[in-house]
Amino acid sequence: VSVQVRGQGCEERRLNVRVNIELLSVSNPVHKKDLAVRLTDDTDPFFLYNLVISEEDFQSLKSQQGLLVDFSAFPQKFIDLLQQCIQEQNKDIPRFLLQLVSSASVLDHTPVSLNVVETNPFKHLTHLSLKFLPGNDAEIKKFLASCLKCLKEDKMMLEEKLRKTEEDLTRQLSYTQQSLSEKSRELDKLKNEWTSHTAALTNKHTQELTNEKEKALQAQAQYQKQQEQQKKELENLHQKSTQQLQNRLSELEVINKDLTERRYKGDSTVRELKAKLSGMEDECQRAKQEVLSLRRENTTLDAECHEKEKLINQLQTRVAVLEQEIKDKDQLVIRTKEVLDATQEQKVILEESTEKKQSHIDKLETTIKSLSAELLKANEIIKKLQGDLKTLMSKLKLKNTVTIQQEKLLAEKEERLQKEQRELQEMGQSLRVKEQEVFKLQEQLETTIQKLEESKQLLKTNENVITWLNKQLNEVQMAKKLEPSAGTHAGVRAAISPHGMPDRPSFPSSGISHPISPLYAFQNFPESAHNKNVSSQCPVVHFNTQLSKTTRCSDVLAVTAAAHPANKENGDNLGLDSKYFKKKDDSIPLRGLSQNTVSSEYLKPYLTAKAQPSPKATVTPASAYFPG
Repeated sequence: VSVQVRGQGCEERRLNVRVNIELLSVSNPVHKKDLAVRLTDDTDPFFLYNLVISEEDFQSLKSQQGLLVDFSAFPQKFIDLLQQCIQEQNKDIPRFLLQLVSSASVLDHTPVSLNVVETNPFKHLTHLSLKFLPGNDAEIKKFLASCLKCLKEDKMMLEEKLRKTEEDLTRQLSYTQQSLSEKSRELDKLKNEWTSHTAALTNKHTQELTNEKEKALQAQAQYQKQQEQQKKELENLHQKSTQQLQNRLSELEVINKDLTERRYKGDSTVRELKAKLSGMEDECQRAKQEVLSLRRENTTLDAECHEKEKLINQLQTRVAVLEQEIKDKDQLVIRTKEVLDATQEQKVILEESTEKKQSHIDKLETTIKSLSAELLKANEIIKKLQGDLKTLMSKLKLKNTVTIQQEKLLAEKEERLQKEQRELQEMGQSLRVKEQEVFKLQEQLETTIQKLEESKQLLKTNENVITWLNKQLNEVQMAKKLEPSAGTHAGVRAAISPHGMPDRPSFPSSGISHPISPLYAFQNFPESAHNKNVSSQCPVVHFNTQLSKTTRCSDVLAVTAAAHPANKENGDNLGLDSKYFKKKDDSIPLRGLSQNTVSSEYLKPYLTAKAQPSPKATVTPASAYFPG
């Protein structure tokens, strides 16, 4: 609770005080209950004020201050008032205040009164006023011993947790390394299969193209020869049959109408082929959209890799990060497999489309043959109806029309062949693009593997720095033990705790469950020669009583850090938290500090140093620094 401290002739100041309330049952000689209240300060272990209220004392307090509650309900009401003060302490003008009033100018072994005050615009109302007595030397010793015991238990628990987490992390690292090696082998196999398959397909397509080109050239040569022969025959016949053509015009117009209808049918087939071509173009656009979606997925994967780099730098979430990396790598492998399956399916679809086109070309050739057969049948009918002369003229006309149609069909075939060649080239380009995408995915896998190796190297360097710090701390400890213990101050009083650490005292004989400043938890206690048996169980504490009353700031910060392999990345201090190295200007002076202390400025360069790699890190146990 934040408390407003008032002294005679001094300015008001704020102080954070821990309030401990407990009901004590006493059965000797009469069974009764007492309410015990204790005021302590986490930053000053010598700040101790006690108050014990019995039922008889409460009756006098009730009559003096006009309270309306009984002794059984008083503790809960007092706690409610404290909670209201906690809720209002962060406001600029709090409604409820806690005031610690002293008759002297300084809080130094003088009784104080704790007032719960409600403020309003008219006046300050004191709801409750309790008088506290300062703790004597015996009570302060018991309080400090219980605090030291609590801190040692917490330290042992933290060391066990740290050891377990290190074991779990090493196991998970080995597992991830094995899984990465397996996945890399599978990727190599897939690459080999893919290269062999693409090479076979390219060879097959090149052979088919060369065969079709040869066939087209042979057919073209045959058609040219036939055309030359027919031209010669037609020139000879044309001179003979010019006079008979005029008589046969009416009959030829009917035949011409039939041929125009057939031409319209051919145009309809051409339109159907164009519609099929548009469908193939739509399929190509869909394939391009799939390629764009794959690129977007690649960008998302890059962002995830950056997030992983940040997560690797945090030691507290290393286990979760490693699991996430394994999941992401599994997803990458699955996506690469899906991409390979998709490309294979597209290749199968393209092969099917080429087969369909070849079948369509065959059908067109059969239709051409059927048309030629029908023309021959028409010529035979004309021969039967007319004489020999008339048949010659009809053959000449029919041959002219046939040659024109054949020339048109040859031009259409050449255009179709060119279109198919363009489609094959586009498919080859799409295959190259997909191969480039597979190569980019492989590069991303390699970068993730490199980042994992860098994180391992960072772990090794951190372990190396821990071993180096352990060596430095061991040397400092040995140097201090070898120094003579002669030059202590004149006003020193020694306090030796009993052979066994006492249980946590019940209040006032029971202990407390709140933390105090780490200043005394990590104090270096020297051993005397004639008290070795005693100091093996509990440390010897030297207190300096000659402190000035005018300077109220703690000047010495004693830190002897127990060496353990917990390290913090991103510039944090190793061992103790950084808050224990800060010097507070508004704190009350610490009475009874030992002069055998280590300055935090001496340890700062060792605590903030960057780690160097060392695969075999040794951990010095905390019992080497804290006897007992």
